[in-house]
Amino acid sequence: MAETDELPQAPAVAREVFSGDAWPRAQAFAEMLAGPGVVRGLLGPREIPRIWDRHLLNCAVVAEAVPQGARLVDIGSGAGLPGLVLAIVRPDLQVTLLEPLLRRTIFLDECIRDLKLANVQVLRGRAEEIAGSGEFDVASARAVAPLERLLSWAMPLLRVDGQLLAMKGERAAAELAEVRDQLPRYGAATAELVVVGRDMVDPPATLVRVVAGRPPARSAQGTRRRRKR
Repeated sequence: MAETDELPQAPAVAREVFSGDAWPRAQAFAEMLAGPGVVRGLLGPREIPRIWDRHLLNCAVVAEAVPQGARLVDIGSGAGLPGLVLAIVRPDLQVTLLEPLLRRTIFLDECIRDLKLANVQVLRGRAEEIAGSGEFDVASARAVAPLERLLSWAMPLLRVDGQLLAMKGERAAAELAEVRDQLPRYGAATAELVVVGRDMVDPPATLVRVVAGRPPARSAQGTRRRRKR
């Protein structure tokens, strides 16, 4: 099948996923991704034919796993996937798009302005720089880093019982198995695989959901060392 640089027509299921006011915003965002998003290098040109199925719909179904009214931080938001999509499909959410690169934050700010989204803000920076805030209910991440690194970034941003939703696809089970024994080290309480988007996307999206516990206690030895300084 030949690649094309034209944005394909949205599949019928998109009207079900992006209902009401979300529909024109989803259409406009698709155009932004296929236009300025590609021109500025946020998305590869070969992704244009897959913008609806691989990107917008695949991200939108993550909303099934997000609690009502949650405060969500999207780590390494990039082109706004999945954070901006979740803000479109779920206006009840308060979304923070966390992204360190200036050219990406400029694009995200422009999208928020043009889409007239009142429930999103862009924060330029890295997760490590706001670690310990514990103010978010949910952290989302897609194609950012291995799960072990995501745990070190996300857990300090979450309140107790908050959750990391990591989009991992085919690698989800393997990555979870690799880190399961290390969960307490990062302050994580439980972890599981969650499948969302059945009958909406093919294949359904597989998430690793990690629930935050209390942060690991500082060792007495570490405390003594700090006091001697």
